[in-house]
Amino acid sequence: MEQPKAMPDVRGDAARRALVLQYFTIGYNVVEGIIAITAGLAAASVALVGFGVDSGVEIVAALLIAVRLRAAIRTGTVDERKEYRALRFVALTFFALGAFILFESIREIVTGAKPEKSLVGIVLTGVSIVTMSFLASAKRRTGLAMNSRLVVADAAETRLCLWLSVTTFLGLVAYALLGWTWLDAIAGLIIALFAINEGRRAWSGELTCDV
Repeated sequence: MEQPKAMPDVRGDAARRALVLQYFTIGYNVVEGIIAITAGLAAASVALVGFGVDSGVEIVAALLIAVRLRAAIRTGTVDERKEYRALRFVALTFFALGAFILFESIREIVTGAKPEKSLVGIVLTGVSIVTMSFLASAKRRTGLAMNSRLVVADAAETRLCLWLSVTTFLGLVAYALLGWTWLDAIAGLIIALFAINEGRRAWSGELTCDV
């Protein structure tokens, strides 16, 4: 007989750490998004603009999760129905990000657009590789400690942001050093596929708390 799944623990230190991580995510992504979109528009880089848009998506998801965590910590209980809706919303943010980057990448390939070199973008994405790596690991550990599918799903989205940082960084460096204009769009296509797959997993509940 299948055992019932344990409810997330919102009374311990892990829940409070999860909330702090959401606040940090929001603050960091506000700054990151402004810089990335500004630099991306200046350089006409699809990957860099998409990187900035992803920051906005991450902010929205983090705000929603922070609201749910605050409510759960305050009451000491988890509203399963609202938790489920929040998880579905996180899945939709994956789909939205994937669709946007897919569209922009295809448009860049079709039009043959050539981005400018962006030192700001290289530095920003390099910093984000370190930051998102820390956040993804911390969120997953916290989510597992809480037994929270919502926090684990958020960790997966942050991991996607890490891959986005890596591919954008490599694309910008390759273009600056080798002049490979096509790599920007290819990086975008890869990121879009990651986003859509992670959204599918979150929507179907495959992002679980199993270690």
